Amino acid sequence: MILEMKVPSPGESITEVEIATWMVEDGDYVEKDQPIAEVDSDKATLELPAEASGIITLKAEEGDAVAVGEVVCLIDTSADKPEGSSSKTEKKTETPKVETTKEPSTNTTYATGTASPAAKKILAEKSIDVDQVSGTGKDGRITKEDAVKAVPSMGTDIPGGTRKETRTKLSMLRRKVAERLVSAKNETAMLTTFNEVDMSPIFAIRKEYKETFKEKHDVSLGFMSFFTLAVVRALKEYPAVNSMIDGKEMISYEYCDISIAVSGPKGLMVPVIRHAENLSFRGVESEVKRLAIRARDGQITVDEMTGGTFTISNGGVFGSMLSTPIINPPQSGILGMHNIVERPVAVNGKIEIRPIMYVALSYDHRIIDGKESVGFLVAVKEAIENPVELLMNNDIKKSLEL
Repeated sequence: MILEMKVPSPGESITEVEIATWMVEDGDYVEKDQPIAEVDSDKATLELPAEASGIITLKAEEGDAVAVGEVVCLIDTSADKPEGSSSKTEKKTETPKVETTKEPSTNTTYATGTASPAAKKILAEKSIDVDQVSGTGKDGRITKEDAVKAVPSMGTDIPGGTRKETRTKLSMLRRKVAERLVSAKNETAMLTTFNEVDMSPIFAIRKEYKETFKEKHDVSLGFMSFFTLAVVRALKEYPAVNSMIDGKEMISYEYCDISIAVSGPKGLMVPVIRHAENLSFRGVESEVKRLAIRARDGQITVDEMTGGTFTISNGGVFGSMLSTPIINPPQSGILGMHNIVERPVAVNGKIEIRPIMYVALSYDHRIIDGKESVGFLVAVKEAIENPVELLMNNDIKKSLEL
């Protein structure tokens, strides 16, 4: 019996996927539920399991865009398993980038004469070989004017190394991210406001409790829990930041679903921490860890990346000092965290060295005014600089569940 395997629907709004990687070869014997392919949608990368055991015949190639419900492979379920074959084939490595070298133009003509001393000097300064220039002088002699006009060919090797290019197709996920970023820039009145945060109080808490916290909860006490809970507090004070535009209406949310930007093998992902307003420090850190691992392993689902009301992006893990993060539509605000650097600051009339982080809030000025945006960022700053009182109700151990 020949079984036709069709592309399942990854979500209600998705009508097309792209074959990212075949994990088996044409003619391989596959077991039921064995992952046979990775498919990219515009929101996530998902594994496609075999629906039955048998010999597989591939009907689509890597990089092909296929509609939901379209047949991508056939499985001959009547075929016997070959002797000595493994029931599980190893996952194929990522398709290597094709490296190409530009060939010299076929219409290049070479000088039949020699170059004048002045022309030779100019060509040497441009790192251009004499035999790559066509002369217009008598008997093909290369004149000074020829040398001045000469430019290196983009496809010709020049002294010092070869000139190579690589060309790879953007994944469907990366293309969708690009579309959303351009849309956010073009369709929102985006502005960014900045502030700086003294991280000393957070450093002190982590220094004293991080080992105990990790031993008890099996998760690290990082910066994301402090910033997530500080954002939740600020969103309650400034609900316009926890809103979005829908046509001629503004929708405000009484809950806080916080999207966190994480880097995955397929590019930027933004999984969502649901109901962050109900989570403790341990709850936030556990959820951040879980979502980051799923993003890293390519297991994030569409549902886990939709429905956020506000985004936090931590460019500091890559060393960014300052940036203007782009809004994650249809949301109206995004907080950008950055690296922590010891800087001289004035404290009670004296210069002290403190660990300082620059923070940025990009917001949609159509529904968030300057007063609200600045007030929101100041509220985040206040909570980070006074976490014991504003985030822990003056009881550190109880807040950390120690």
